[in-house]
Amino acid sequence: MKKFPADFYFGASTSSHQVEGGCFNDWSEWEKLNAERLASESVKFSNLQSWSRIEFDASDPANYISGVAVDHFNRYTEDLDIAEKIGINSYRFSIEWARIEPARGVWDQDQLNHYSKMIGAMRERNIEPFVTVWHWTLPLWLSEIGGVTHADFPGLFARFAAKLAEEFSGKVKYFITINEPEIYSLNSYLVGVWPPQKKGLISYKRSINSLIKSHILAYDEIKKRIPDSVVGPACNMLNFEPAKGIVNRFLTLFAERYWNRYFLDRIKSKTDYIGVNYYFHNRIHYGFNKNENKLSSDLGWELFPQGIEQVLNNLKDYNLPVYITENGLADERDEHRAWFIEVTLRSIMKSMENGVNVKGYFHWSLIDNFEWDKGFWPRFGLIAVDRKDLTRKIRVVSCGRYREIIEKGI
Repeated sequence: MKKFPADFYFGASTSSHQVEGGCFNDWSEWEKLNAERLASESVKFSNLQSWSRIEFDASDPANYISGVAVDHFNRYTEDLDIAEKIGINSYRFSIEWARIEPARGVWDQDQLNHYSKMIGAMRERNIEPFVTVWHWTLPLWLSEIGGVTHADFPGLFARFAAKLAEEFSGKVKYFITINEPEIYSLNSYLVGVWPPQKKGLISYKRSINSLIKSHILAYDEIKKRIPDSVVGPACNMLNFEPAKGIVNRFLTLFAERYWNRYFLDRIKSKTDYIGVNYYFHNRIHYGFNKNENKLSSDLGWELFPQGIEQVLNNLKDYNLPVYITENGLADERDEHRAWFIEVTLRSIMKSMENGVNVKGYFHWSLIDNFEWDKGFWPRFGLIAVDRKDLTRKIRVVSCGRYREIIEKGI
């Protein structure tokens, strides 16, 4: 049995739009326009083993409207009480930009006060807050002028980050500037399945490069106001595994460079750590995604938790601390989550023994959430939420194992 360091952060993550409810932003408007289409297209999931359980929800347009979500905005104290029972000592959550700056240059102090109260509630429970500045949703005024690819976006983003730093100075130490710039740019500006549904390599490059600049400016603004803050991004990183052959090795190097490292290489002098969101293993055999898929989540994603070890080992040359800012699976019946958490943390321990300075692990997610264009049917939460009355219930098997590892090691 090996124990993690005493100062290791064991946590869970959420994002504002996915759990709070009552959000009014570019996503909430997009949902209304696309719910019928998304429901009609849900038949594409009919090959999933979980289809018989999800078909009713997936084919219902209401599934794709976030609405009250899981009402975390009003029930955060209840959710934090449960988090405390699970044994976590840290919580990653995001600030809803549209609440804070509903019109350009207009700040809503009541909403800022709300998040300050949330942070205070965490402190009362000895839970360290990790604040995500931006997790994909935009105020309508900003999306209407062009969003991420507008020339003013980096400056506006930095101004927003500065406002949060001023408000949370003395309350928050850890900041995550941007969540998964790669995934956002891919889905919103390359393949066009998320708002604003742009398509093409040029729009993708404009988006990712704008987010690089935005992170750098925001980093400086936060550090000016909170010099001892710990600031970095949360990047989506894949475990690329080559089959034998020089072509497969070349494809792996290409994927590592342009997916796992493109953003990091351009901000590495302006980050205090590397945030890793790990979900996907990608076996390369004269092409990508040649996975065996021996075991899959309810979403059909291959479950390959051991792949995180190689992802972490590949980051050693950056010589930076690492936080696993997201890692999880859609598993409504809680059949695989305990095993998944155990194997993941065992693999993290191995990477630490190999010299990687991993400082924390955040499971996605604390509570069942609204999973973007999939809606509510994928269940990622350590805490299950009944969609009818929003009652909470701990997923006993996985939470029990997570708590046991936190207390006793692995």
